[in-house]
Amino acid sequence: MNFSRRSLLMSTLFGAGYVGLRALATGLPAAVLLKGRRALADGTACVDKSKAQFVILQTSGLGDPINANAPGTYLDPNIAHNLDPTMVGTNLTIGGQVTKAAMPWSTLPQDVLDRTCFWHIMTNTPVHPKEPDVLKLNGATTPNEMLPSLLARQLAPCLGTIQSQPITLGATTPSEGLSYAGQALPIIPPLALKATLTSPTGPLTNLQALRDQTLASLDDLYRGSATAAQAAYLDSLVISQAQVRGIRQDLLGLLSSITDNSVGSQITAALALIQMNVTPVIAIHIPFGGDNHNDAGLATEALETVSGVAAIASLMAQLQTAGLSDQVTFMSLNVFGRTIGPGNIDGRQHNQNHQVSLTIGKPWKGGVIGGVGPVGADYGALAINSQSGAAGGDIAPPDTLASFGKTALASVGIDPTVIDAAISSGKVVTGALA
Repeated sequence: MNFSRRSLLMSTLFGAGYVGLRALATGLPAAVLLKGRRALADGTACVDKSKAQFVILQTSGLGDPINANAPGTYLDPNIAHNLDPTMVGTNLTIGGQVTKAAMPWSTLPQDVLDRTCFWHIMTNTPVHPKEPDVLKLNGATTPNEMLPSLLARQLAPCLGTIQSQPITLGATTPSEGLSYAGQALPIIPPLALKATLTSPTGPLTNLQALRDQTLASLDDLYRGSATAAQAAYLDSLVISQAQVRGIRQDLLGLLSSITDNSVGSQITAALALIQMNVTPVIAIHIPFGGDNHNDAGLATEALETVSGVAAIASLMAQLQTAGLSDQVTFMSLNVFGRTIGPGNIDGRQHNQNHQVSLTIGKPWKGGVIGGVGPVGADYGALAINSQSGAAGGDIAPPDTLASFGKTALASVGIDPTVIDAAISSGKVVTGALA
């Protein structure tokens, strides 16, 4: 990576003057480093910091067949499930309720399943390039903003992240790229992140020196400009040289393990970005069968469902190891699902009426949200009860996508009036929330 590209990436990640790195090196909030004593008097736009979450979003413009073998699709014997031995229908318990899904889902640890919601929703498009429109909840967001950007904008003040803009690590098609305030955002592959941050002259190797330089330049903030209480508060935030050394070693070790741009590397990079407090929302791509029109015997669907669930399990285990299980939510939202009616055994077609999304994390009460029933020649999402989350109720299928978005915002503590202003249709599904 040349110098100009590295500088651009550094500016993208850490802001002008690399304020984010200076925040990481000192423990002081980026706002203090940017605004000085004015930041100490600023109010906050955060409604409920206790509910704020980092979000790792799995998104795909390929229309993966996650919906074909998820909980909630085993009640109708006419639904065509994958017959590979690794995909046999298996009972599992989610939120105290016994259901059935393809066997890989039963391999998730019980404490993860108890925080997992499987959402049966309708995206109302069968077109791959409409992924950005689906992320904008088909026009329900105001002002035409993507759901991950809405989440990031609201969460940034609560989490004190360096930037509000989401970061995309794993887009495989142009349609998976995110935007913020109408501007397309760059895609940052894991290898590019590693090359920028871990080189011998890279920023992480110089954190201790950066700490001392930054604190020395802020002397006036402590002397004369700040009250005794403010100075004590700032002193309580400043981390020691030993702490900086630990952060440096942990992050260098984490990033140095990246060898490619695979799913595992995307997860590693996402964990590093969260630990550096760069952004509230990070998008990755986990293959779950892809665009499988001609998938003989649904072999690729089986293989990637097994590996996809294993990737989610790995993410959850790594979050637990890092002490982040209660601070990070995993979500998925794809452009559409796949046909699941009789005869879909050697490939599946686009299904605008049914897609399955996941939400996993502390704010969620495990369960199956909505359900699936015959629609035309195939199957589609049913209405959802906004109180219980059960199939059938006051949220019509076309509004299930917007309702998923509203509930995602509610899960991280965003005020109901802000939610209604941001998303014009749908309802919060309170039965999905812990």
